[in-house]
Amino acid sequence: MTGTLLPHLRAARDHADRHYAEPLDLARLAAVAGMSRHHFVRRFRAAYGETPLRYVSRRRIERAQDLLRAANLTVTEVCMLVGYSSLGSFSARFTELVGESPTAYRERWAAQGGGHIPGCWFFMRGVVAQSGRSAGGGSGRSVGE
Repeated sequence: MTGTLLPHLRAARDHADRHYAEPLDLARLAAVAGMSRHHFVRRFRAAYGETPLRYVSRRRIERAQDLLRAANLTVTEVCMLVGYSSLGSFSARFTELVGESPTAYRERWAAQGGGHIPGCWFFMRGVVAQSGRSAGGGSGRSVGE
């Protein structure tokens, strides 16, 4: 891969990292990289070892793990905060990547005595509003759907 593409791929990856909780689709990420969707997917996979959709999904699950360990939020609240609109899709992907359900994961960490940030703190601090989630989606295939 030529080095001239890496900055464009990094820009799309950074955009995905910053906006993981928003509806993201291939068209938007490819536009950030300045490439066609198909070329973007091929180059992203070559550079990072996974497709852009898998990357965003993995990042969402990593953030969900953080929230389930540290926050006193329901699994549904965590699901929505990290950008999934379907609890079933979230739970299936979480279980696939982590090896246990989100509920089992949270309970295991709680049993170890981990402290929890009250869920109301996230809502008072505007974390939900900052996630940029809107009722509408994007065009094209949505990540995590």
